[in-house]
Amino acid sequence: MQAKLDENSARLLYSMQAKENKLKRKIQHIDSSKARELFTDDVNQRYADLQTKLSATSEKLNQFPLKDYVPGLDSVQTSLAFLIQNPNLPQDQLEQLRSLSTRVQNLGAELQKTNDIQAFVREREAMLHEQLMNSGVGKQLTNINKQVYYYQARIAEYKELLNDKEKLKEKLLVTIRTLPSFQAFWQKYSYLAALFPVPANYGTAQALAGLQTRSGIQNLIAQRVGNGGGAGIDPQQYFQGQVDAAQAQLNQLKEKLNSLGNNSGSSDMTMPDFKPNEEKTKTFLQRLEYGFNLQTAPAYYALPATTDFALTLGYKLSDNKRFGIGGSYKLGMGSLSNIQLSSQGIGLRSYVDIKAKGSIWLSGGFEYNYLRAFSNIQDLRTHIDVWQRSALAGLSKQYKIGKKKEGNIQLLYDFLHNQQNPPGRALKFRVGWIF
Repeated sequence: MQAKLDENSARLLYSMQAKENKLKRKIQHIDSSKARELFTDDVNQRYADLQTKLSATSEKLNQFPLKDYVPGLDSVQTSLAFLIQNPNLPQDQLEQLRSLSTRVQNLGAELQKTNDIQAFVREREAMLHEQLMNSGVGKQLTNINKQVYYYQARIAEYKELLNDKEKLKEKLLVTIRTLPSFQAFWQKYSYLAALFPVPANYGTAQALAGLQTRSGIQNLIAQRVGNGGGAGIDPQQYFQGQVDAAQAQLNQLKEKLNSLGNNSGSSDMTMPDFKPNEEKTKTFLQRLEYGFNLQTAPAYYALPATTDFALTLGYKLSDNKRFGIGGSYKLGMGSLSNIQLSSQGIGLRSYVDIKAKGSIWLSGGFEYNYLRAFSNIQDLRTHIDVWQRSALAGLSKQYKIGKKKEGNIQLLYDFLHNQQNPPGRALKFRVGWIF
């Protein structure tokens, strides 16, 4: 994860500086004084300093190098600090724990570097947008906005990963979280305890001295409401109404953030000037999808009843566009009176899917099909003229199967069915699954 963070940060800084240089050249032709004002040597030096900071390592790390609270990281770091203090640990295990603790701190330091970079590029993006939005460089500003937004989205995904209990496995926490000695240690030495320290006399009667009681707060609210002309209003009902109104506004903000794909809960996220592509922050392998579909056909001319089994490999360009390739095997079933399995052909196919509306997609593809019984691979080379083409277009209906799987139903029209020998069927009905 530390390597990924470093790679993404270095790429962002290089790309941002290149885009700013290109924008500077364009603004110089429009307003040279504005260009000198916005693109100063200090800005270039700031980019250089951040790049240098990425490759620099600190000999002595702070206990909490990350100035941002990540619960999963805090849990592991505090657990390691607790275990290292165990005097009964063998030396080899103690060294392993110390090594792991150092690596966790290194990761925290790397995350803090990304926070510093985010703050800088977010400020630059906002300033350039404010100063140049009416200068005819909207396309360049949108490109910078995209660069900053997708970088922040990737960093948010990494932080979410650190909070994923399935990914962390919780081996450390499962072992020690119920120990009273660890709970006391947590209250003193965790990052959360550093942010919100517990008073020394916590849990005693002295800790409650000077605190307002509920009745006192209700009397104070009654006085304030009464002074505002609200005599006769129940303080508790008034306070509950204010809380409900605040909760409604908070829910609206959450819905807005969720619609933008911002699950990190950070209020510092750059708001995109475009519709974000959720696939943009994923790696190449994460954008691959695997599919399987079936197509059956009754006996037709000299062909027996058949079932096509196809495997596909797709790539998601965006949330609503995908393309891929695949291969199929045609299994002959014989007839109801004489069931006989045979190899009746194979096929090579490609496809493109574009979301139309909701769960309905526009689907198209081009296929080569070998429509003849064969017994070995050599037959496919010998009878090359048997390969026939299909150009397909139609509609697909997709639906969810569990959390990670999708099902789809396709109805496709073959525009080249009359050119096939024997003539093929115009309509093809397929049922499939996507993983």
